[in-house]
Amino acid sequence: MISIPTRSLNDGTTIPALGLGTWPMDDTQAEQAVRDALELGYRLVDTATNYRNETGVGRGVATSGVPREEIVVTTKLPGRHHGYEETLASFEESRARLGLDYVDLYLIHWPLPRVDKYVDSWKAMIKLRQDGLVRSIGVSNFTAGHIERLEKETGVLPSVNQIELHPLFPQDELRAFHAGKGVLTESWSPLGRGTSLLDDPVVKGIADALGVTAGQVVLRWHTQLGALPIPKSANRERQRENLDVFGFTLDATQMGAVSDRAHRRLGGDPEVHEEF
Repeated sequence: MISIPTRSLNDGTTIPALGLGTWPMDDTQAEQAVRDALELGYRLVDTATNYRNETGVGRGVATSGVPREEIVVTTKLPGRHHGYEETLASFEESRARLGLDYVDLYLIHWPLPRVDKYVDSWKAMIKLRQDGLVRSIGVSNFTAGHIERLEKETGVLPSVNQIELHPLFPQDELRAFHAGKGVLTESWSPLGRGTSLLDDPVVKGIADALGVTAGQVVLRWHTQLGALPIPKSANRERQRENLDVFGFTLDATQMGAVSDRAHRRLGGDPEVHEEF
């Protein structure tokens, strides 16, 4: 079993330095994938209400044989449930589907600035943490401005901001902002899903030189940036490969070469994207 380092969060808790993404698995796929991943050594599992697989993730956790306290389970608040009371109710629905007494990390999935209720949801999440139903609270796809507003209006910073991050979109400015605020950067789509990144000659050349795969090079790039990648895979061997990125190091030249390419966003722009 592969051992994973941990990262410290600004609320005093810790989180594994790499996790398992589960979108777009269904319940059946998620249950098996989570069980396999936990057996391999994963201890962080990421889901969301809108992934529609919280039940499968919960079953995978329950049947894995791994003590619950060793596992960090993340889920997310959907846009249609923004608002104070709506957030509290939505959380209880997620907790019931997961079959858990508490959730380790609860995130606002998208800010939806036009709706303008994310601060109300944040206040509800602060209460959930105070009540012991959530260990850590954070956000996903928030900009620096959104996070500054949360801090200004509540005095509480997110522990995590889960954002689109990969060598095609390295988010230098937002990562620097996170570092200055003590917010951990978590990477979704860390391998540049749907692109030819893993077939790139430069990335493959670095992989060949180090005796690893292109995917391992990119995931190692994330961890050396200080980001926490959550690659999705339902394939047990690929899960093992994705986890095994802590036994080698990229030098400064290799780190620069991985992200030395035209940068572009693959997903939605948080200022305008709406997902309910």
